[in-house]
Amino acid sequence: MPMTKYTIVYKHEVEGGFSGRCLELPGAISQGETLEELELNMTDAVQLILAAIYEEVHEKKKMVIEVSL
Repeated sequence: MPMTKYTIVYKHEVEGGFSGRCLELPGAISQGETLEELELNMTDAVQLILAAIYEEVHEKKKMVIEVSL
């Protein structure tokens, strides 16, 4: 399966550690004590969201639309 890049916006939390969210998949959010831990946790979050989308798409009828910006 080809690799896809996702944009993660992160911030340093006042309590310590970092939190992040994926711009392309708004449901993919996570946190970590270090940036390295956040990167691993965000990778897991993105994979979980993509797996859930894959399951839903293959269980239900679907349609694909194109939208121009």
